[in-house]
Amino acid sequence: MSFDNPLLFFICSIGVFNGCIASFYFLFFSTQKRVQNRFFGLLLLMLSLRIGKSVYILFTAREDRDLLLSQIGLSACFLIGVSLFYYLKSSVDNKKTIPKSWKIHYSILTILVILVGVIKPYRIHIDFWHQYFIHFIYAVWGIYLILSGYILKDIFNKISRKNTKCTTSEIWLVAVFLGNVLIFSAYIIGYFYLYLIGTVTFSVVFYALLIFLLFKKNRESVFQDIPEKYAAKKIDKGEAEKLISELSTVMQTKELFKNPEVKLKDLADELSISKHHLSQLLNDNLGTSFAQYINTFRTEEAKRLLLENNPFTLEAIGFEAGFSSKSTFYATFKKTIGQTPAEFKKQFS
Repeated sequence: MSFDNPLLFFICSIGVFNGCIASFYFLFFSTQKRVQNRFFGLLLLMLSLRIGKSVYILFTAREDRDLLLSQIGLSACFLIGVSLFYYLKSSVDNKKTIPKSWKIHYSILTILVILVGVIKPYRIHIDFWHQYFIHFIYAVWGIYLILSGYILKDIFNKISRKNTKCTTSEIWLVAVFLGNVLIFSAYIIGYFYLYLIGTVTFSVVFYALLIFLLFKKNRESVFQDIPEKYAAKKIDKGEAEKLISELSTVMQTKELFKNPEVKLKDLADELSISKHHLSQLLNDNLGTSFAQYINTFRTEEAKRLLLENNPFTLEAIGFEAGFSSKSTFYATFKKTIGQTPAEFKKQFS
């Protein structure tokens, strides 16, 4: 069965065309010569070849089809999963070079699919490919999808926390992963019902990711090295407990929170650690951000001042506690305590 609808052909093929252009850019022309960009280029290329094969099959009459192109498309499908896996892993681990083991792994899979194509070419052994090898291809793709999801487990945990904000780079990695899950699912569904759904899904996913980038102000960070705090391993439990204790002592003795201009670096310098290390400690071990952590101390100080019999106005109490403005003081206090400063003071008057 083949289609001849021009609009349908345009929708299906535009993602493939632009995917190929983007893949060549990341592989050969990107000014950011990063390991991550290389694997992203490979991922786009393999997806584009696979989807291109589907478009070719759908819009070419059976008697006019070149079966070699079908073999190339299916062979590329075999490498989609591993390309995604190494793209995500290199991004999360912030790799600067490709480990030798990765090169060997990728080469083995590439050689394997080429050997199958040489020993049992698609044009002669169509039944072998459709009855056996294609199931193996999708199984391998699915396994690497599961492994890719495991790589992102820490980011998924961050997303599930209410008080933790993910970076644009982290959201991008999750979006790329979910996009691949959608494409994989579409092909599984299409294998049994409507083959066309896989090609349409790729175009939709490709342009959804493009729109995501266009509407992000700091989109350039997606294809640059992610901050150290997201690449580092988790802080050792013993070290974390020690740092948390020191952090609490510094906050109570030096009262840095009373300075409205206090920065993450100021507090990190007091502990003799990098600001990335401190941010990781706050996010991973205390489940909070720097701003939320500082505001907790400011709120407690404001409560103490409100309970004292002093002549300060509410606005003055907010400034004394370290808040930079009256509105910030009121909003933070209400959100944390559940009452406005005036309501809180009144119940103890």
